[in-house]
Amino acid sequence: MSIGRQFFVATALLLVSAAAAAHEVRPAYLEISEMGEGEYSVLWKVPARGAYTLSLTPVFPETCELIGPARVVDAGGAMVRHSTIECAGSLVGATIGVEGLTATMTDVLVRFAHEDGNVQTARLQPSEPMFVVTAAPSWHDVAMSYLLLGIEHILLGIDHLLFVLGLLLIVRGKWLLVKTVTAFTVAHSITLAMATLGVVHAPQAPVEAVIALSILFLASELARRHEGETGLTETYPWIVAFIFGLLHGFGFAGALSEIGLPQNEIPLALLFFNVGVEVGQLVFIAAVLTLGWLLRRLFTIPAWVPRAAAYLIGSLAAYWVIQRVAVIVGVA
Repeated sequence: MSIGRQFFVATALLLVSAAAAAHEVRPAYLEISEMGEGEYSVLWKVPARGAYTLSLTPVFPETCELIGPARVVDAGGAMVRHSTIECAGSLVGATIGVEGLTATMTDVLVRFAHEDGNVQTARLQPSEPMFVVTAAPSWHDVAMSYLLLGIEHILLGIDHLLFVLGLLLIVRGKWLLVKTVTAFTVAHSITLAMATLGVVHAPQAPVEAVIALSILFLASELARRHEGETGLTETYPWIVAFIFGLLHGFGFAGALSEIGLPQNEIPLALLFFNVGVEVGQLVFIAAVLTLGWLLRRLFTIPAWVPRAAAYLIGSLAAYWVIQRVAVIVGVA
C-alpha cells in the first residue's frame, strides 16, 4: 500500500476519536410557534451527556410569562422542555436571547414560526447570544442562515463525513475520485430536494440506520482490499457513491425538516442549505488532503494502521447500526 493511502487511514483514526468531542458542541435548539394573539408554544432542547446538561436558559421580554407548568422530557442525549408563554402583544421587534451561552462552545439554532406561516431562523453563538424577531426575514438573511446551517450540519455529521472518508480511502486516481464525489453530491442533492418539497417521503429512523450500514459496507470493502481482494466500491465507485448518496440525501432532508423552511422562501432556503452542505463537504475533503500531504512528509505510518483503521471505522458503524435499529424496534 502507498504511503498516501496510509495517511488517509491515519486521518480516519483522528476523526473517529474526535466523534466524542463533536458530541460536546452539538447545538441547542429553540422553537417558538405563534399559536394566537400573544400566545406562543416553546420547545427548548439542550444537549446532555449523562446527568450533565448545559446551563442554558431562553430569555424572553419582560412582557412574557409562563402559562401553566412546563413539561420536561429526557430524549436520550438531550433534555427537551415544552412550555407555553403569553406575551403582551406581538413579539415582532422584540429581542430574544439565551442566558449562559457566552460561557459555552455551542450554538443555538432558533426557529420562530409566525401564525401566518412565515418562519424566521437564526443561529445564536457565544459571541452573539440574541436575535431580533422580524415579521418576514429578508432573502439575504434566509440565504446566509441556511448556508451556515448546511455547513454546520455536514461538519457535525460524523457519519456523513466517515462515508466521504471511506470513498477517499478506497477510490484510486484523481479524476475517478472527482467523478465519485460528484456522483455522491448529485445523488444526495436530488433526494434532499425531493424529500423537502414533499415529492417523496422516507421515515427518518430507518434512513439513519441504513446510512450507518453504508459506512459499515465501505469499512468492509476497505478491509477486503487489505486482504488483496477487489471490492464492489473499487470496481464501480461512482455507482456505489450515487446509490448511497440517495440515502444520505434523505438524512439531510430529515435534519432540514427539524429546522423548518420559511414559507415564502422555500426554494431559496433549500438551495442555500444544499450549497452549505457542499461547501462543508469540500472543506472536509480539502482538510483531509492537506493533512495527508503533511503526514506523508513528516511520518512513516506503521503497516498495521490501515487494517486497524478499517476495523475501527467498521466497529463504530456497526455500533450505530445496532443503536439505530434498536430505536426502530423500540428497544432503546
